[in-house]
Amino acid sequence: MARYTDPVCKLCRREGTKLFLKGDRCFTQKCAIEKRNYPPGEHGQRRTKASEYGLQLREKQKMKRIYGLQERQFRRYFEMAERQKGVTGENLVRLLEQRLDNVVHRLGFGASRAQARMLIGHGHLRVNGRRVTISSTLLRAGDVIEVAPASRDREDVKAALEGAKKRRVPSWLELDAAAFKGTVRSLPSKEELAIPVQEQLVVALYSK
Repeated sequence: MARYTDPVCKLCRREGTKLFLKGDRCFTQKCAIEKRNYPPGEHGQRRTKASEYGLQLREKQKMKRIYGLQERQFRRYFEMAERQKGVTGENLVRLLEQRLDNVVHRLGFGASRAQARMLIGHGHLRVNGRRVTISSTLLRAGDVIEVAPASRDREDVKAALEGAKKRRVPSWLELDAAAFKGTVRSLPSKEELAIPVQEQLVVALYSK
């Protein structure tokens, strides 16, 4: 599978908004958006007017990059969202929020979704008491996520939890930081699906 290996701060600059891909760094003045809020490359500071298709494409790219997905994965989630009842755009974001790597990050066990995927892949997380190593696992209401007992002394996990104090744990999740445990209280509602993306433009792009 193709994997992006360049500095992730370039992705934020390309999209013109913080995608929060670097954990705590995104909350400081070291953030690339704070220093150079224009696209990377020699033509980055040119003024251009995006077409309707260009706007839709940028929103899709933002959503993909926030959740760290490749095109084939993202398209599969869109097709799942289309088959569900309700508004396709909201269904899509809700599905992405249900991913294990996203929930681990939202709870604060991982400073970023990339770090959360690393922890999951190395077997440091448990879901309902069972070791899970697949980041794309979709969680349901009532699922319990916890850091494995042998992994609770890891400095990166402790640092992530400390940094998580700068963020608000979503109301659809419940965190017990002392026990290194979190619970999915419910699936996120429309009001709780707050990401800097206009999901209706993503739906319009794929519906052509």
